[in-house]
Amino acid sequence: MEQSDTKKIKILFLFAVVLLGFIIFLGTLFYWATIDRRLPKLEHREVNHALRGNIISSDGFKIATSQKLYKSIVDTRNIDPKKIELFIKLYSLYSGDDPKNIESILNSNTGSTVLSYRIDSKSAKYLQELSRKFYKLGVFKSYEDPKTGVAFLHGLSVLESGEDRLYPAMDSVTPILGYVKKIEQKNITKTTGVKGVERYYEDKLSSVQDSLIVGSRDISNAIILDGNSVSTRRFDGYDVHLNVSLKMQKIIENVLDKQQKNLDAKEVVIAVMNSETGEIITLASSNRFNPDGIAKKDYSALNISAIEYIYEPGSVMKSITFALLLRANKINPYDLINVYGGSYKIGTKVIKDTHKADKLSAEDIIVYSSNVGIAQISQKLDAVEFYQGLKDFGFSVPTGVDLPFEHPGVIPALNKFNSPIYKATVGYGYGMNATFMQVLKAYNVFNNNGRIITPILVKKLVSQTGQEIFPERSPEPQILPVAVAKRMQKILIKTVQQGTGTGTKIAGLEIGGKTGTAHIAEDGEYVRVYNSSFFGFANDKKSKYTIGVLVREAKKKYAYFAAQSAVPVYKEIIEKLVENGYLVPSPEILNN
Repeated sequence: MEQSDTKKIKILFLFAVVLLGFIIFLGTLFYWATIDRRLPKLEHREVNHALRGNIISSDGFKIATSQKLYKSIVDTRNIDPKKIELFIKLYSLYSGDDPKNIESILNSNTGSTVLSYRIDSKSAKYLQELSRKFYKLGVFKSYEDPKTGVAFLHGLSVLESGEDRLYPAMDSVTPILGYVKKIEQKNITKTTGVKGVERYYEDKLSSVQDSLIVGSRDISNAIILDGNSVSTRRFDGYDVHLNVSLKMQKIIENVLDKQQKNLDAKEVVIAVMNSETGEIITLASSNRFNPDGIAKKDYSALNISAIEYIYEPGSVMKSITFALLLRANKINPYDLINVYGGSYKIGTKVIKDTHKADKLSAEDIIVYSSNVGIAQISQKLDAVEFYQGLKDFGFSVPTGVDLPFEHPGVIPALNKFNSPIYKATVGYGYGMNATFMQVLKAYNVFNNNGRIITPILVKKLVSQTGQEIFPERSPEPQILPVAVAKRMQKILIKTVQQGTGTGTKIAGLEIGGKTGTAHIAEDGEYVRVYNSSFFGFANDKKSKYTIGVLVREAKKKYAYFAAQSAVPVYKEIIEKLVENGYLVPSPEILNN
């Protein structure tokens, strides 16, 4: 009995030892299965991030484009000390980095180390090839972790770090081109539009879909592309194609730079628009910046004055007022108007003319820019006709041009137009605020048979697969009868032939327009600072262009008069259009 019990105890003890050993065995297996042994994964995922679309001029130049940026990483513990000089020499040769800088980074870091964050696509491919060569040259050796006793071998890794936005044309086409800011998305640096075309078309320019490759990898970490691998295609953002020609833009910008210096002006803004389609072939400012490196001194140039700066437009509004009178059949162009020698009193306000006369025909009020004349005939419009007429011409509402942050401008409330003094002052462009683009759009009506059309900068958007999207066009309502538009066209041509715009005459072209010189108000009072402008058109036998010039705060003596500032700029713009084939003078177009 005792022997039987002893035997049972021995068996139980043996079973306990075996069980304990089995438990230890299972625990060991579990430990090695769950710890990070830095073994290469059998399956590898590689993401190729899509890029922001390009912005392309009408003559085919990329004026905004994106490139990938990469970072290179190496584990210093895996570099053979005997071959570290070879590593530094070859890496620097392939990357273009300074060898001394690379040596300093390696000497001051232990473990996984970033050698560079700004590697372009071309250099990244070279470095990826170099990584494979390093393995063959034995530059990398296995390293055993003293904590775990596990050996690992990590070579040179070249990984995507984000994208960089480039502007090859530098400051050209700014500020309408706009600029971007950097944002972080899943540890990748991306860009998003802040101003200009970059902002307005953000939803189309931004990348659509990253590509993904999943598959086994070889010893050099390259994915093996076979029947078991999976991949999806990369789709970059749409390319935005402008109506703006880079060549013409640069020519015009050179003119503005020269004129701003000559006139000692705060800014000079010009636009040239196809009168029949609304396509803007150039919209330029003398105040520009390089989007690649915006400095504090550039801050004032970041806003687009053509759509964000509001001002009292002055005498260019006389043409609009006169067109409304013709539309309402309230005036005959040949009516004689007493202008009282250039001085006239309405209530307590005395209105004066620069060009003094006793009597003028109604149309000559525009030709010779009479404040007294327009102040009187504007009284013929009732409040609704005047107020609604200005809105029909696009004042106090955005023009719809494809740029962000457009200011709608301001006109007096309807009841204000019951006041004779408000009718008079708004009639010659005071007591209201407009943008440059609003005045350009309004003047285009005279050169487009009475139809109002929305200015547009972008011709089309093109996807990576060639799909084309054309911007939606707004309706083009007939706001003036054709006969009235034609009559206004003739009056503006007469203004160039005989009146305040004679400085813009060019033989063989049909040129019309109107000057505007306006005081600038500061703290509720008008000061001796002026904006001058000229808006009109230039046509040949085939092409029709609406053109606007705004000179802000010219300080040169007498340059505040539009005839001394905006008019010569306007003429030079037309000359450049002729030189570059946009307009062709013809002896059949007579200039009387």
